[in-house]
Amino acid sequence: MAQILVVDDEVGIRELLSEILRDEGHDVRLAENAAAARAARDKARPDLVLLDIWMPDSDGVTLLKEWAANGQLSMPVVMMSGHATIDTAVEATRIGALDFLEKPIALARLLAAVKRALEKASPPAGASVSFSLAAFSRSGPLRDLKRQLDQVTAKSRSLLLRSKPGGIVELMARTLQVAGKGWLDLSHGPSPLTLEALQATFGGVIYVEELARLTRLQQKNLQFALERLEKFALHLIVATEHDLADLHGQGWEESMLRRLSEVSLGAPALSELRDEIPDISTHLLMQLADNGEAPLRRLSTAAQNALRQHAWPGGYGELRSALRSLALAALEEAIDAEDVLRLLKPVANAEAETPAGLAAEVLELPLREAREIFERSYFEFHLRDASGNMSRVAEKSGLERTHLYRKLKDLGLR
Repeated sequence: MAQILVVDDEVGIRELLSEILRDEGHDVRLAENAAAARAARDKARPDLVLLDIWMPDSDGVTLLKEWAANGQLSMPVVMMSGHATIDTAVEATRIGALDFLEKPIALARLLAAVKRALEKASPPAGASVSFSLAAFSRSGPLRDLKRQLDQVTAKSRSLLLRSKPGGIVELMARTLQVAGKGWLDLSHGPSPLTLEALQATFGGVIYVEELARLTRLQQKNLQFALERLEKFALHLIVATEHDLADLHGQGWEESMLRRLSEVSLGAPALSELRDEIPDISTHLLMQLADNGEAPLRRLSTAAQNALRQHAWPGGYGELRSALRSLALAALEEAIDAEDVLRLLKPVANAEAETPAGLAAEVLELPLREAREIFERSYFEFHLRDASGNMSRVAEKSGLERTHLYRKLKDLGLR
């Protein structure tokens, strides 16, 4: 029995499709518009979506694009419409729709499309459920970064990301991965790369997180792939924190480095994107749940603030690992700031810190971030000093108790 989400603004069509599919033994959920479909998808991944194109609040193709950008297009989607053009059907298929049904929908055609879609419900080998920079349309820095990435890769199949420590190179590379296409990380290849492996990744992305970590064999695999990008419609995204002169000194061939650096782009560190961390974290939790790597969890406001204030020296990978650990360990649906701080800042280290110990790094930050770090350190110090006695902390800080509780909650402290 499959879980099928039917999205259509016409109540008669929803009820008819629901009755037919339930008679076939399926569990059916209904959504009357894009907002309801979005909420249903956020709650749980269905095995199949039947999605109407023309709806009052947002059309189905736009919703399909949103799911693809958010890494939520991990289920087959069959589009439905009585007025769609061939161009619309082609665009939906390009984004990731599996099939297209024209209204009025014949019973045999409907059942055949549902059967075919459910048989292809699992992602292809080598494909990964991921989300892209397109998911962050409200973020100026990430939106501009995606525009740069699109402009550059429209003219070049190979791109070198000049990364800082703690960069978001994987998130940038995942942005180029089309739904249903392959992903090949050359850093994990212990054997020679073959034409069969490139064919299996056709239309996808070949990725290297850090050039300096490649073995001699992996460097040869990179050369092999670089010469065949056009043939297999592949994008090659490689990154490094090192100067090319350093790589040359490590044994890399100068001609190879010259070829890789023909087109390059700067990749920001996660610590430069503090305001975007809550949004990135929310999407990553959904991705982990869709991949079956962790149960579906959400972040409290205080937990989001705690994540935003962490330095993330390990970048995107460290953030993803931390969120998976938090989701697996959480006993409730919501992850709280206490859970985050317990994972990222062990008590032994926390007790050793004082506000004065943070002065040097705080002075390098913008005023708003520096104030938040100072306030957190200030109240952590006085909470420890008062053994959690709120009356004493209120007296020390000169705050009324209600204001104090609100301030501690905003800072993710208890």
